[in-house]
Amino acid sequence: MIKSSLRHDPAAGPSRPGTDTGTAAPPGGRAPAPPHPGPWRARVSGWAPAAAVGAFVLAVLGRYGVSAADVALFAAYVALGLTLPGLLLLRALYGGSRTAAEEVALGTTLGYAVEVLAYVAARAAGAPLLVLAWPVAVYAVFLAVPRLRRHWRGTHRPRRSPLWYSWSLALVVAFLVAWSALAVFGRQGLAWPALGVSTVDMPFHLALVGELRNHVPPSVPWIDGEPLLYHWFVYAHLAAASWVTGVEPEVLLLRLGMLPMLAAFVVLVGMTGRRVTNSWPAASAAVLCAVLVAAPNLYLGANPNFTWGGIQETAWLSPTQTFGALLFAPVVVILLDLFERRSHGAGTWVLLGVLLVAVMGAKATYLPMLAAGLLAVTVLEALKWGRPHRSSLVALGMTAACLLFAQFVLFGHVRQGTVVQPLDLMRLTWAELTGRDQAAEPPTASLLGLTLVYLSCWAVAWGGALGLLSRLRLLVRPAVVLMLGIGAAGLGAALLLAHPGLSQLYFLRGAYPYPVIVAVYGLLVVLRRARVSHRATLLAAGAGAAVAQLIPFACGVRVPLAPGQGDTALYRPYLVLAVVAVVVYAVLVRAGRRSGDDPAGDPIGGGRLRARALVLVMLAAVGLPAAAHARVLSLVHGGSLAYQGGGEAAQGGGADLVPAGALDAGRWLRDHSDPDDLIATNVHCRWGHESPCDSSQFWASALTERHVLVEGWAYTSTNMDRWRPGELPQHRPFWDGERMRANEAVFDAPSVASAGLLRDRYGVRWLLADERRLRPGTRIGEVADLRFRSGDYAVYRLPEGA
Repeated sequence: MIKSSLRHDPAAGPSRPGTDTGTAAPPGGRAPAPPHPGPWRARVSGWAPAAAVGAFVLAVLGRYGVSAADVALFAAYVALGLTLPGLLLLRALYGGSRTAAEEVALGTTLGYAVEVLAYVAARAAGAPLLVLAWPVAVYAVFLAVPRLRRHWRGTHRPRRSPLWYSWSLALVVAFLVAWSALAVFGRQGLAWPALGVSTVDMPFHLALVGELRNHVPPSVPWIDGEPLLYHWFVYAHLAAASWVTGVEPEVLLLRLGMLPMLAAFVVLVGMTGRRVTNSWPAASAAVLCAVLVAAPNLYLGANPNFTWGGIQETAWLSPTQTFGALLFAPVVVILLDLFERRSHGAGTWVLLGVLLVAVMGAKATYLPMLAAGLLAVTVLEALKWGRPHRSSLVALGMTAACLLFAQFVLFGHVRQGTVVQPLDLMRLTWAELTGRDQAAEPPTASLLGLTLVYLSCWAVAWGGALGLLSRLRLLVRPAVVLMLGIGAAGLGAALLLAHPGLSQLYFLRGAYPYPVIVAVYGLLVVLRRARVSHRATLLAAGAGAAVAQLIPFACGVRVPLAPGQGDTALYRPYLVLAVVAVVVYAVLVRAGRRSGDDPAGDPIGGGRLRARALVLVMLAAVGLPAAAHARVLSLVHGGSLAYQGGGEAAQGGGADLVPAGALDAGRWLRDHSDPDDLIATNVHCRWGHESPCDSSQFWASALTERHVLVEGWAYTSTNMDRWRPGELPQHRPFWDGERMRANEAVFDAPSVASAGLLRDRYGVRWLLADERRLRPGTRIGEVADLRFRSGDYAVYRLPEGA
C-alpha cells in the first residue's frame, strides 16, 4: 500500500475540495471571488468569435444548397428545443465554474440526451410532436418554482476565457466547417442524381432516419421483420428535428445535423484539456492536436487504415460516431470533477446517469473503453490508499450496468460481424501497403514487424505523455489514469478485434482525444520542469514538422509497394525517424554539457531532461504534417480529399448509374402510402455493382421511408453474424430463398398468383419497379395498378384480396 501526501503542482490542476478549475483555494479553504464580468464592450467582444463562425457557417450552407428557411428553423430548434432547456437542467443539477461557451456546450449535449429519450416515448405513443413537451415542461417548471427561477440568469461562478482562446476554438470550428464543405458538401449533392452517387453508407443512414420518423421501437427497414440491433439514437434525434422543423431528412443528415455537434465537441475537448492541464494554452493545444495530429504516415501515398486525422474524417460518414463522441465528452468532464472533488452532489450523479444511458444507445463502443479506464482508476487508488476510489467504483458499476443492458437487451447479444481475431487490422494493412491480395496471409515476421511499426506510430502521436515520468505523482492522477486507460482500451480493441467494415477502428477513434490531452499535459509538465524556453519549444516543433516532410521523400517508399519490393522497405522511414530522434537527443545532451546546463547560455537548453523534453516535442510535431502530406499530394495531383468512400461520383461517371425518377417515385410513394405499408422492389444490388451483387442497397427504404420486403441485406445482423474473416459480407446470398423467389416472381413473370402470394402471405401493398431491370414484354400492370411513373421507375399498387 502506498500512502503519500501529494504536494500541489502548478501543472496538476486543483487537488483539494473547494478549489475551482485553475484556481487554488487559499489556506482558509474559501475560493477567491469570481472575476468581475467586465464592461459591456468586453462582453460583446467575447461573443465575437461565435458570431464570426456563425456568419461563416451561414455562407457555407447557402453556397451548398441549404435554404435560409431550413437554417433558421433548425437553428431555432437547437437553441430553444435543446440548448436552453438543457442549460436550465444543467444549472439545476451541476455546480462548478465554467465559461459561457462551456455551459452552452454542456447544456446542448444534455438537451440532445433528454430529447432522444423524450422522442422515443413520444413516437412510441404515436405522437412524435410530443417531443416538444419536454422543453415546454422545463420552461414551465423553471418559471413556476421560485427556487428554480434564478437559473434563468445563471447562478454558478462564471469564468471568462481569454479572448485569444475563444478565437482559437472558433478557428478550429471554422476549419471543421471548411473541411465539411470541401470533403462532403462539395461531393455530396442534395438533388437527384447527385444525391444518388453518395457513399454507400448515406442511404443506410437516411433509411434509418426514415424508420425512426415512423416507428419506435425501430426495425430494419430494408429487410422486413429483421430487428434493428444497432446504435440508433442519432437517428431518433434527426427524426425529431425533422418532425419539429419540417426540414427534409437528407438536409439534416448531409448538411445541418452534425454542425452543432462538432462545435459543442470542440468546446468540451477544450474544457477537458483545461480541467487536466490547468492551462489555457495547453487546452487550446489539446483541441488542435485532437483535430489535427495523427499517427504519422511516412510513406508516399495514402493508407487511410494505417493513419488518419481527427474527428473530421468520420464526422459525416458516421453520424453515430459523432453523436457518441459528443455525448461521451461530458461524461469524462463529470468524472474528472468527481475525481478532483469539484462536484459531488446527487445532481451530478443524475446527470452522469442520463448521459451514460444516452451513450449506451448512441455509440455503445464507448462503454467498454470507459469501463477499462474506471477499472484502472479503481485498482490504482486501492493500491495507493488501501481502499477503492468511491466515485470511480460507483461510476464503474453504472457503466457496467449500461454495457450489459446494451449488449443483452438493446443489441440482442449479436456480434454484428465483430469477432476476436488478433492483428486482423495488421493483416489488411499489410495487404494494403504491399499491394497483395487481402486473402493472402502475411509472414509472421512481417505481421509482427508491421504491428511494431503501428504501435510506434501511436507512441509518436501520444508520446508526450512520457513527459509525466518527470513527475510520477502526476502520472497516477485519477484523471490521467482514466484517459490513458480509455486510450489503451481503444488501441487494444483495434488490434484484437476484426470486422468486415473495419469497425474495430471506431474504438480507437472514439478514444483518440483523451490520450492526446494527456500527451499535451505531459509535454507541458516536462517543458516546465526542464525550464525550456518558448523559442526552443517552437524550434523543436518546427524541426519535427520538417522531419515529417523530409523523411517520406528521402526514403522514397511509395505504397502500395512495387511488385518484387520487399516488406522491409516499410520499416525504413520509421527506422530513420528513430535514428533522427536518437541523434537529436545526443546532440542536445552534448550541447547542454558544453553550456554547463545553463539555459541562459544555451538557447536550445542543456541537460538530459531538457533534451528529452525537446525530443518529445519534435516527435509530437511529426504527427501533424506527416498524416496530411499524402492528402495534400493527392489534391495537388487532382485526387480527392480523404472523405472515405467518396462514392462513384468522386471517380467520375457515377451519375450515369443512377436511375432517372427514383427520387420522385420514392417521394410519391412516401406521400401516398401509410407508414406501416410494405413495399417490394426488384433492386437488391448497388447500382453499378451487380456482378458480383453488392447487397449494400438501401435507396428504396431511404427514399420511401417504408419497410421493404427484400432490398439489400449486407448490414443486417443475420448476414453479419454469418461473416468470417476473409469473406465479403455484401457478396453473400440472401438467406431466405423462398422469400426472394416470391419477391422476384412478380417482377420477372407477373401473374395473379405471384401478386397474391406477396399480398396475402407477406403483406406487400406496393411495388417499386426499376423498369430497366424488367424483362422485355413484362407487364406488371396486368396484375397491379400503375399509380405513378417517373423516368426509369414506376409505382404499382397491389389490388385488395378477395
